[in-house]
Amino acid sequence: MNVRRLIPTTAVAGAVVLGLTALSACSTSDAADGGNGDKLKVTASFYPMQFLAERIGGEHVAVTSLTKPGVEPHDLELTPRQIGSISESDYVLYLKGIQPAVDDAIKQSGVKNTVDAATLTTLENHGSEVSGHDHDHEGEEEHGHEGEHGHEGEEAHEEHSEGDGHNHGQDGGADPHIWLDPVKYAEVAKGVGTSLEKADPDHAADYKKNTDALVAELGELNTAYETGLKNPATKTFITTHSAFGYLAERYGLTQQGIAGIDPEAEPSPARIQEIHTIAEKEKATTVFFETLASDKTAKTLAKDTGLETGVLDPLEGITEKSQGADYIEVMESNLAALQKALGAK
Repeated sequence: MNVRRLIPTTAVAGAVVLGLTALSACSTSDAADGGNGDKLKVTASFYPMQFLAERIGGEHVAVTSLTKPGVEPHDLELTPRQIGSISESDYVLYLKGIQPAVDDAIKQSGVKNTVDAATLTTLENHGSEVSGHDHDHEGEEEHGHEGEHGHEGEEAHEEHSEGDGHNHGQDGGADPHIWLDPVKYAEVAKGVGTSLEKADPDHAADYKKNTDALVAELGELNTAYETGLKNPATKTFITTHSAFGYLAERYGLTQQGIAGIDPEAEPSPARIQEIHTIAEKEKATTVFFETLASDKTAKTLAKDTGLETGVLDPLEGITEKSQGADYIEVMESNLAALQKALGAK
C-alpha cells in the first residue's frame, strides 16, 4: 500500500481547499462574468496542465489548479467545493488517466470547453524497463495540433492495452507521463493553444503568440537534452518511479523502474538483485528518487547495491524542494542529474 494513502483524506482535502482559496482569491471576481470581456476562468488538473494554461493564456486567464503543491496528484480526492468550481469553469484542461477523481468530476461537469491533453499527442505503452529506439519523430509532430486529432490519441492508448504494469487508471493502460518528453509536451501545447483560441476568439492572436513562444522554448529544451545526452558512458538509469518512459525513448536511454508506478513501494529481494545485476552489466551509477515521495526505497537499494542516489523530478508538482521554479528550470535540473549519472558531459 502506498503510505501516502494513509494520510487522512480530510487533511489533504483541507490543504487543497486552502491552496485553492489562496490561488483564486484574486481571480474569482475577475472571472465571475466570464463572457463580458473578463478573464477566462480556467481549471487545470495538476501542475503540467497549469503551466501550459498560464503560459499560453497569459493575462487573459485566471488559472486554478485542483492539485495543491506538495500533494501527490495520483492520490488526489476532490472536495465538493472543488467539484463545484469545475462546473463553473469556462475552460478545463486535464490529462485523463492520471487522476481518476478528476476524470469523473469533469465527465459530469457539463463544461463546454474541456480539453484532455492525452488526445493532443500519441500515447504509448511503457513498462518498468523502457529502451530508446529510433522511430519517426517527424510523424509524431503531425499529431495533435488541432482538436480533430483527438481520436488519434485515444486510439493509440487503446491499442497498447496489455502487459503495461503502468496503469494510472488510463483506459488501455497507456503511459500518461507525456509532459516529460519536451517534444510531446510541445504537441500538447499547440493543441491547448488552438483550443484556447476557439474558446476565447477575442484574444486568439495573443494565445497563438504565447503558444509559439512556449513551443520554441520547448524546442530549445529538446535540443539541450539531445546534445547533453548524446555520448553517455551508460544509457541505463534506475528510478523508483517509472515516469520517464517517454523521456528515455526520446533520447535513446533505458529506464529501469524498481517497483513500477508506485514510488514508495518496497521492492522485492528478487528485484533488488535484478537491479544489482543490471547496474553492474550496464554500468549504472545512480538510483533516482523524486521530490514528492520518500527516498527510503532509493537509499535502501543504493546501500544494498553500492550505487549513489539522486533526484529525478517527474514534475507532478512544484514545491520549495523542487530544483527550479517552473517546468523549464526543473527539466534543466533533470538534464544535469542525468548527465552526471550517465557520464555524459
